[in-house]
Amino acid sequence: MSFRLLVFLCLVIVARCGNTLSIERRSNHFVKLPVVHSTNRQVFAKVYQDKRAIATVPLAKRADVAYYAKLNIGTPPQPVFVQLDTGSFELWVNPNCTTLRGSSDVRFCEAIGHYDPSSSSSSIELTTTKTLRYGIGSATVQYVVDSVGLAGTDTLLQEVQFGVALDTVDEFSGILGIGHGENLTIRYKNLIDQLADQGATSTKAFSLALGSKSEQEGVIIFGGLDTSKFSGTLQTQPIIPARDSPDGVPRYWINMQSLSITPPSGETKRYPNTSMAVFLDSGATLTLLPTRLANAIAADFGAEATDSNGFYPVDCKFNDQPGTLDFAFVGVIIRVPYREVVREIQTTFGIQCYLGISPSEDFVLLGDTMLRSAYAVFDQTNNAIHIAQYSNCGSNEKEITAKMTLGSTKGDCEAPDFEAGNANSDPLSLDNGTGVGSNDSTDADSSASTFDILGPYQRLTIWATLFGDQDDYSSPYMSTAHANDRQTRAI
Repeated sequence: MSFRLLVFLCLVIVARCGNTLSIERRSNHFVKLPVVHSTNRQVFAKVYQDKRAIATVPLAKRADVAYYAKLNIGTPPQPVFVQLDTGSFELWVNPNCTTLRGSSDVRFCEAIGHYDPSSSSSSIELTTTKTLRYGIGSATVQYVVDSVGLAGTDTLLQEVQFGVALDTVDEFSGILGIGHGENLTIRYKNLIDQLADQGATSTKAFSLALGSKSEQEGVIIFGGLDTSKFSGTLQTQPIIPARDSPDGVPRYWINMQSLSITPPSGETKRYPNTSMAVFLDSGATLTLLPTRLANAIAADFGAEATDSNGFYPVDCKFNDQPGTLDFAFVGVIIRVPYREVVREIQTTFGIQCYLGISPSEDFVLLGDTMLRSAYAVFDQTNNAIHIAQYSNCGSNEKEITAKMTLGSTKGDCEAPDFEAGNANSDPLSLDNGTGVGSNDSTDADSSASTFDILGPYQRLTIWATLFGDQDDYSSPYMSTAHANDRQTRAI
């Protein structure tokens, strides 16, 4: 065989098998899945075709600000994006897009994909239905059992139970709840349970790096971690038992020691009485703090009060200043750059900026405006969360084993340069010659589009309604994407 013919055959094979070659094969018991923000124009390109429609959506009428993971459900696989939520416990798909207001809302809902059980040869439709209630709206689902693959990997879980929506109210996407599962909040195995039960992971633990605003995506590793996504050493924070937690539900509650601000002057100011239980919630865009504390922080950003929509308007200049908000836990301080806290959006009146913090008297919730600056391992096996400062210096993935001491695991990265203007949590996005971070400007086409801010208030300020009782594993509190899962049936 001639050399030219050999080269030609190799090129043909690569071309035909390109998708196969991109599949990540696992040699260990962990599974990596990209986490994509709703502002990522490459993934959700159809959503941004009509910029005017996006720009003119009323401020308090959007609820689709979130991070998404892609699943392949059924046989043959049907791709569906679901909101990644550490605050709920169940997977469901197929929101009702026809009842949404605004063309951009409908386009986003339609862009996430749709699962049809009748088109899957491996689906089993159950007769059980249930209503999951959220901060705004709800999802009435019928349970289905089918195979679920994690996109981009060779992981395929068999006979996974999840919900298929019969109807939804004010829901823009399905939700992948990755909180506690079987016999704790629900009566069947959720995704975390199934990953361990079917041998994809050897532990009920996963690591989460949401990535900065400029990166627009992060990574979740079920059963593993990436030491090139944080600096310093992971510090172990015990999960507060449900009986001692503010809402009495098994969630990712830990104790925060204090909260401070370090302005550009470098003189750190500690806010008084900030030792409290906090809840880590990837399904919430905003961070919820007690009103007195939220007002104090807002005042340091020049905001006297919230506006009519419940947001603190701030000057966009803070996006270019090197200050930080400092969340202290045992053994570690997570420093959140101003630019990660300040939310800028395009409106018909131009770019407007808001503080990514909202007042609440119910309980403290650390949402994406804080979590983007943290690297966290959610460890159900050992009832702990191991956290460190987020910093992106590449990729170095490792399996989480029973013998591993997570609380002494060191990161590969240098700490971010918080003293620099445009301080960021990801050194790679600042200037690496690849164009990464180019979407992080403040022009009308920046990554901080309407999706970055519109709507969280609508979900995050409704906390008063009680759903069910403790026998239903329900709670008087609701987060952005929570199924505070009113259990109407035992499965």
